Amino acid sequence: MNIVEMIPIIVKELWATIYMTLASTLASYILGIPLGLILVVTDSDGIHPNPAVNRVLGGIVNALRSVPFIILTVAVIPVTRFIVGTSIGSTATIVPLVIAATPYIARMVESSVKEVDRGVIEASLSMGASPLQVVLKVLLPEAKPSMIIGAAIATTTILGYSAMAGFVGGGGLGAIAINYGYYRNQTGIMIVMIILLVLIVQIIQEIGNIIARKTDKRIR
Repeated sequence: MNIVEMIPIIVKELWATIYMTLASTLASYILGIPLGLILVVTDSDGIHPNPAVNRVLGGIVNALRSVPFIILTVAVIPVTRFIVGTSIGSTATIVPLVIAATPYIARMVESSVKEVDRGVIEASLSMGASPLQVVLKVLLPEAKPSMIIGAAIATTTILGYSAMAGFVGGGGLGAIAINYGYYRNQTGIMIVMIILLVLIVQIIQEIGNIIARKTDKRIR
C-alpha cells in the first residue's frame, strides 16, 4: 500500500492523534493545576507551609514521572478497561496519557508559579488577602504567560506519548508509523508520519508563543 492509497487512513489517524492529545492535555491540566498549586502553597516558603502534605504529594508526583510511558500504559490496563471498557483505541489511550502527563504538568505549574515575584505575594498578604485569594488573584494571573508556554510544551510532550501508544494499540499517527512503516518496512510511510508529527509540534508551539505574548503585560 502506497502513500496515496493510505491518505484516508492517515487523515483518520491524524484526527485520532489530535483528539488524544487535546483531550489528554485538557484532563491533565484539570488535575495538574491544583496539584501544582498545592505543591507551591504547602512548600516551606509557601503561603501555607505543610511539610507532610508537600512531601507525600511530591513523592507521588515524582514516582509517577519516573515510570516510562510504555510500561505505565501496560500497568494501568485494568484501570483503563474499568474506565472506558477497553484497553485499545484512541479513547483508551487517554487514560494512561492523563496519568503520565498530570504529574509532569503539576511540576511545570509549580515552576511557573514560583517565578512570581515574592514581593507581590507579600504585599497581597499584608493587605489582608486570604491564601485562596492570593492563589486566584495573584499567583495564577501573574504566572499565566509562563504557564501558557508550559502548556505548549506539555501538549507536544503528550503528543509524543500518544505516538508511543501505537506500540500497544493506541491508534493515531504513531500506530501508522509502527504498523505500516516499521513492521512492513515501508520507510517512506514512517518518514511522512514523522513529518506530520513535527508539523503539529511546530503549530502547537507557535500558537502557545503567540498567546503567551498577548497575555504578558510586561511586553506591552
